Amino acid sequence: MKLSVEISMYPLKDEYIPSIQDFIERLNRHPELRVITNTMSTQVFGDYNLLMDVLKQEMRASYEKHGRAIFVCKFIDGDLAPAESDV
Repeated sequence: MKLSVEISMYPLKDEYIPSIQDFIERLNRHPELRVITNTMSTQVFGDYNLLMDVLKQEMRASYEKHGRAIFVCKFIDGDLAPAESDV
């Protein structure tokens, strides 16, 4: 089963950009996932089990490394990634 996730991270500190960039960089280290980032959110596409495991791992790493943050996520089944030419 495929999964599409839109995720936004809101670190609860003044210097929030490095925490967000670190989270996105770690997501991009998983070549089996497709990660698309824009100014509002990050979209991640891939196998359901793998994607959920990666989110679990990387969200925990963010909490441990950077402290408190809010993650706002939307999940929908299927691969709704835009075509490569649309990005």
